Amino acid sequence: MTLPKPRAILFDWDNTLVNTWPLIHVALNMTLRYMEHPEWTAERVRDEVKQSMRDKFPSMFGERWKEAADHYQQSYRAIHLNDLQPLDGAKRMIESIARPPVFLGIVSNKMGRTLREELAHLGWEKYFDVSVGASDAVRDKPHPEPVLLALKDSGITPGPDVWFVGDTDVDLKVAQATGCTPILYGDFKTDGKTHDGVPFAAHARDQEELKALIANHGR
Repeated sequence: MTLPKPRAILFDWDNTLVNTWPLIHVALNMTLRYMEHPEWTAERVRDEVKQSMRDKFPSMFGERWKEAADHYQQSYRAIHLNDLQPLDGAKRMIESIARPPVFLGIVSNKMGRTLREELAHLGWEKYFDVSVGASDAVRDKPHPEPVLLALKDSGITPGPDVWFVGDTDVDLKVAQATGCTPILYGDFKTDGKTHDGVPFAAHARDQEELKALIANHGR
């Protein structure tokens, strides 16, 4: 597999570096109950929770979406720091990357304030040059703006030597939209070329594979 040597690597956060599906599931169901909607299964949450709240909640809750978003944030923030867990091997993978020269960032559809709280809680701010969350940019992933914001002060132009690593089609789409190299993360069955219909350049099923992928192409 031939990949460009990365000058920068941008990571998704939820379920790419930390395991937050259980937290998202609990907080979303708390919100659905509050809004008098049926609860979702864990499988449905995994299938449908990809966009930011300002992109997803209007279709779920209509004119009351901001009320639902406030409730979700309160519900999530009440539990997230107590139960936040890094994915196995994520810290070792991050620590293996030479920075400098490689610029590292987080680009997430989690609210920026909450994202940075989680980074601080884990003591991981030192590993990243920038963190961009939902509402930090004018629009959220899969729109290009969060990637452009993340690289704004780096001197690096979006292109193939910027890898974007994430677990959803939204992450692959934002890489595609900015001309970056899309790296799929997660234990998915794929055709080797696309995930949910979106192309990727490489696929790492766990943190050890991701660490090896970066090491083999970062020299």
